[in-house]
Amino acid sequence: MAKLGDTIQEADWKQEKHVPAIECPDTAQTGEPFEVKVSLGKEIAHPNTTEHHIRWITVYFHPEGDKFNYQVGHFEFNAHGESAAGPNQGPVYTEHAVTLSLKINKSGTLHAVGLCNIHGLWESSKVITVS
Repeated sequence: MAKLGDTIQEADWKQEKHVPAIECPDTAQTGEPFEVKVSLGKEIAHPNTTEHHIRWITVYFHPEGDKFNYQVGHFEFNAHGESAAGPNQGPVYTEHAVTLSLKINKSGTLHAVGLCNIHGLWESSKVITVS
């Protein structure tokens, strides 16, 4: 039986449109807020159509030496051009990118997981050092 973790795909976000790109400083000050931007399709555009889109991104923080991850946020993208007029005829499309602010008091790793409605789960991570 496969576990959920076995189905999460990884690659370089510069070469694969489904991989979340995490943009933030490499170093943060203890207890000071800093911005994190997570997007999909940064280098290679991902479609945003009724038929093929990113449904959500979830961001986690895993403190160095700790056993567990902490969920930082879950962000859903619900507008992909759907409308009564038909697919891709709607008046609004949600872009699959999110910017958040957070504070950490320990070095660790940010993980971002995104869900493509056709190609499944994709993950990336970035180490953040606290000074």
